[in-house]
Parts: sequence; structure tokens; C-alpha cells
Amino acid sequence: MSCLKGDSGKRTGPGRYATKDGAELTVRAAHGRDRATLRTDASVGHQELRRVGKLPAACTRPAPQGPVAAFDVFWQSFEENYPFFAAKGIDWHAVRDRYRPKVHADTTREELFTLFSEMVDPLEDAHVGVGYGDRFFGRVRSGTVMPSEELDARVKKFVLARDLKGAEHVQDFAKGRITYADLPGGKGYLRISGFSGYADDGAPYSAHLAELDRALGTVFTKERTRSLKGLIVDLRINGGGSDELGLRIASRLTDTGYVAYSKRARNDPADPTRHTRPQPFRVTPADAPRYTGPIAVLTGGSTVSAGETFTQALIDRPGGTVRIGQPTQGVFSDILPRRLPFGGMGMWLPNEEFLTRSGTTFDGPGIPPHLTEPVFTEEEFEKNRDSAFDRALKFLATRGGPQGTRDGS
Repeated sequence: MSCLKGDSGKRTGPGRYATKDGAELTVRAAHGRDRATLRTDASVGHQELRRVGKLPAACTRPAPQGPVAAFDVFWQSFEENYPFFAAKGIDWHAVRDRYRPKVHADTTREELFTLFSEMVDPLEDAHVGVGYGDRFFGRVRSGTVMPSEELDARVKKFVLARDLKGAEHVQDFAKGRITYADLPGGKGYLRISGFSGYADDGAPYSAHLAELDRALGTVFTKERTRSLKGLIVDLRINGGGSDELGLRIASRLTDTGYVAYSKRARNDPADPTRHTRPQPFRVTPADAPRYTGPIAVLTGGSTVSAGETFTQALIDRPGGTVRIGQPTQGVFSDILPRRLPFGGMGMWLPNEEFLTRSGTTFDGPGIPPHLTEPVFTEEEFEKNRDSAFDRALKFLATRGGPQGTRDGS
């Protein structure tokens, strides 16, 4: 239908490239010069590349431009890549039949933006978006709230004043995205508000990883991993980021390697049931002190994206893990960006599934809790209650016990 130039990267070393937006890519040859793999540092998994003998015919002539062409590219991009129409009960062909007659050569950019927003609104998918300039449309699952700096600050202030009032060694790491405290009774509290923003803007992924390792080294010492009787991991306000950083944390929470999840992408433009071969991703015990005792994971509708893949990575963790709160947001895939041939417009959508050991996905409804409790409702704030946190303390009180030190040897 169309052929649009993708991003370019500057070579930074053998097989290494950096894009304008700071992404760091690794390209490796595979099975001769006509095949390769492409990997982004902050993402798990890789893409398999195949060299084609010549450009497709659509790339040898000027691409169609204008509102109608933009509509066709928008609709077709979802048709070929979006995995969840059937699960969400959306007839995407009926959507095209309803909206395409409304688009013509004189349709304005704002009118097209409004139309696209109406088309994807029923998906309730926080990884779907459309925009131009400073205009953006996206939405979350009904009944949930997207994390924001304001919400994160309000919750953090509340937690510090109420839940951590009697705690010791309260410390912030990674520009405040990670907080740790020792609770009374020998339990620990680890709050993670995102898997990005650990270092300065524009810093390479390695800098964010180094900040995380510094935090983990301070939190999971030999002495603490020996004495902890339980750990609360609070992901209730977590805006996502790098799945790889989540696996890094999980590696400090087990002595036994296991598969965290598998990942696959849609792989046929006409058949939504065909996918790439699933890539499994393992949690490998870190060569450093590790905590292997009971964990209570706090989640809610504002647990998003990489916050959810980290939650999923703890499902099969040996050692006892319970989820408390509300279901997560229900978006796991990396986001596939597409430029539209009109007015500088762009779109974003998911094309992947993160699979459990049994081959299911939590996209849409999110990962459910084992124990349901309200999460940061106005009533909870007004009555100075944190029901999920209190439930976690009660659970760990029945499960806790001194753990042997895990030094990675």
C-alpha cells in the first residue's frame, strides 16, 4: 500500500548503532549475509531480519499522500499487526466500512485525528495512540487511571506518612523511582514506580542499568537477605519502561532459574492466528546476594506495561509469591510506531503477546490478584487506609521466617 522510510542509526561500534531518539541497537549476522537479528538494549527479545533482493514495488514510486491515504495506512496497520480484535470483540472491517466514507481530500488534520480517536477508543488499549504535534489521543481500560507524576507524588507522600511511618533505613534510588525501607518485624518494602528514568535524560541504557545495580546492591546485602522475613514489592503506580530491567530485579529474588514468560508477534498480514515462534526469557539467579523468601506483590490498574511484565516474571518464581490489590492494566507488548502520510501524523500500536507457561496472555483484562483489595481510591485516602499494604503485612506474618544468605557462590 505504501512505503515509508524508517529510522536510521549512527554506527557506534561493530554491529552497534544509536538512533536519534537514543535507542541503542545491536545487529548480528545469522546464517550468512542475508539474515540477521536486531535487538534493542532496553527490550527483551530480538527481531529476525531477512534481506530482500529488491525493494517492493510500493517503494519504487511516490507514496500516496493526503487524508485518504493516511486513513488506509492507519486501518491497514492495525489490520496486519493488532493481535486482540477477536478477544475484544471488535469487527475492524465494520469499523472501516463506517468511517472511511467520512474521509475525503478536504478532510482536515484535526478532523482525521478525531476520527482515528473514535475508531480506536473502544479498544481501551493503553498501548494504542494517535497524534501530531502536541495533540495525542490514548486511553486506558475503563475503571483505571494511567500513572502520572502527580499521582505518583501523591501516593509516595501517602505511603511515606502512613505505611512507612515506623520504618527504618528509608532510601530512594534511581532518581526516586525506587524506594526501599525496613519495616518493623523484619520485613522489607520495595516500591518501584517505573522501569525507566533511572539516569539523566539522554543517558545510554547502560547508565540506567548501572543505577539499578547500585540500588539492588544497597538493598540486597548479605545481612539483609539473611534476616528478611518477607518482602513487599509495590508496583501499584508503575508506568513501565524496560522489560530487561524487570528481569534484572527478578534475578535477585530467586536461587533457581526459570522461564519468566515467552514473547511472540503477529506474523501474517492476513491471518491473525499466525505468529512468530515464541521466544522464551529466563530469570537467571544473579551472581550476588539474593532474597528467596515470601513476597507480596501489590498491583493495580496503574501497573502498566513493564510493570506488568515484571509482575508476570514473578508468577512462577520459586519461594512463594502472592499478588494483592487489583488487576494490572493489561498491556504488555512493545509499541510499534508508524508514520502516516498526512500532516505529520503518527500512530502507535502493539503487535506482540507475552505468554504464560500454559500459553495464555493477560492482555486486555490484566494480571488478576490472588487477594483483592482496593487500591488508592478516594475513600482509602480520605480514611487514611491502605488495605492492600495491610493485607500484605498479614500475609507475610503467616509466611515469614529467616532466610539463609544467598551470595551467588
